[in-house]
Amino acid sequence: MVGPTGLERHPDVTELRQTYDRAGSTAPAQVLEGLSFLAGLYLALSPWIVGFFGLRGLTVSNLVTGLVISALALGLASAYGRTYGLGWLLPLLGVWAIVSPFVVRAGREATATTIWNNVAIGIVTLALGAAALAMAQAFRRHERGERSARRLGNW
Repeated sequence: MVGPTGLERHPDVTELRQTYDRAGSTAPAQVLEGLSFLAGLYLALSPWIVGFFGLRGLTVSNLVTGLVISALALGLASAYGRTYGLGWLLPLLGVWAIVSPFVVRAGREATATTIWNNVAIGIVTLALGAAALAMAQAFRRHERGERSARRLGNW
């Protein structure tokens, strides 16, 4: 018989989830999640908004990455207590949006417009993801009763 592994065995798993749900229900967190959803939606639609003519690989990359960002933002907004562990993906996807015009080449070079489009939306996504992670960390510290003094780790 297989028993629960990992976090399921943790004695405070319910309390942990409730803490993260409280963090996700704050107004700044909801604004970040909404902006992240819109950024992902724009990234998914940007090939048709900006006009990525002949850049099929980049079009598919933006579509998939944008849909993943939007789905992640919806997951964080609807069930933060269960999906907070995936929050680190948002900045990573922002970095991918920035570098993808230089990496994904299907026979044609990306134009300046497509590069600037991806760099701008990638920076926005990266910043939103970093802000969401920082907000979750600050909320965790607040819930534990720690002071807001800057520390480098727990040593």
